[in-house]
Amino acid sequence: MESRLTELEIKLGLGEDHLEQLNRTVYRQQQQIDLLQIQVRELYQMIQPSAPSEPRNLGDDIPPHY
Repeated sequence: MESRLTELEIKLGLGEDHLEQLNRTVYRQQQQIDLLQIQVRELYQMIQPSAPSEPRNLGDDIPPHY
């Protein structure tokens, strides 16, 4: 009986360790997602002012091989 109890305590301890590792991983990933969202917003704001107000005529562009 005591060995079964010890085995359960070991499994519980390992389960808690795994859960803590997963929580840290999720936390780090959320920080990375938040940072990436900020960077995407900044990039979007950087390209917004340079967007032309009139549609471009692609026929006016010179192809890169000329």
